[in-house]
Amino acid sequence: MPTSRATTRAKGSPRLISDYRAGVGCASCCLQGVCLPSNLESPELDRFDAIVAQKRKVARGAALYRNGDTFEALYAVRSGAFKSVGVSRQGDEKITGFYLPGEMLGLDSISPCRHSYDAIALEDSEVCVIPYAALEQMAASTPALQRQLFRLLSSDISRDQGLMLLLGSMSAEQRLAAFLLSLSRRFQRMGFAANCFVLRMTREEIGNYLGVTLETISRLMSRFQRAGLIAVQQRDVELSDVEGLMEIVGHW
Repeated sequence: MPTSRATTRAKGSPRLISDYRAGVGCASCCLQGVCLPSNLESPELDRFDAIVAQKRKVARGAALYRNGDTFEALYAVRSGAFKSVGVSRQGDEKITGFYLPGEMLGLDSISPCRHSYDAIALEDSEVCVIPYAALEQMAASTPALQRQLFRLLSSDISRDQGLMLLLGSMSAEQRLAAFLLSLSRRFQRMGFAANCFVLRMTREEIGNYLGVTLETISRLMSRFQRAGLIAVQQRDVELSDVEGLMEIVGHW
C-alpha cells in the first residue's frame, strides 16, 4: 500500500482502514455532477479516472491528514463526512468546517504546500485520492477541468467568508438557523432531499463550529422545534419552516 504522511497516526489514535482501487469510476458515480469532473466528457473523463484510481477508507475518528503534513493530493468525499480541526491561540480545538459527499478536502493547502488543519472522519468514510501534480498537469490542457477547479476554490473561499460572518456579526440563534439552511442547500446540491437530512456531526461539534456552547445549541434546537421551525428525532432533522428560519437569519 502506498505510504505518505497522510496515513501516519499518533500513538493510540485510530488507523485508516485501507487504500484500494475501486472498479466504480467517475462516470458511474452519483456525485459526478458536483465533483471535479462534472463537466468532463470522454476521453477527458477517462484520463481523470486514471488519476483518481486510488480510493481510501477512513475509520470514524481517524485523521485523513494532519496539520503540517505535506500537501500531495486533494480528497473528494465519496461517502461519510469529515471535520477540519485547528487549534486556537489558547490551545483549544476549533472546528473550521464540515465536508459532505461530493465536497473537496485540501483546497486550502495548495498554496502553502502543507495542510493547515487536521481532517477527521465524523463516521466511517471514503474518499477519492486526487494527486495534485497529475491534476494540475491535466487541468493545464483541459479548460473544463480548470474552470471546475476554480469554482471549487471560489466556493471554499466563500465558505471561509461565511464562517467569519457567522462568528462576527450574528446572534447564536441566527448562527444555528444559518447553519441549518446551509446544510439544506448543500444536501440539495448533491441531489438529496433539501429539508430532511441526518446531522453527521454532534451538537457539541456544531457548537464548537458556531462558537457557542453545547447547552446553547440544545436550547436553541428545542426552541426551534417548539416554534415549528424544525422537527428533530435524534440526528434526523426536518426543516419544517424554511421561510421562518430565513427570517431569523435576516440579511444573511
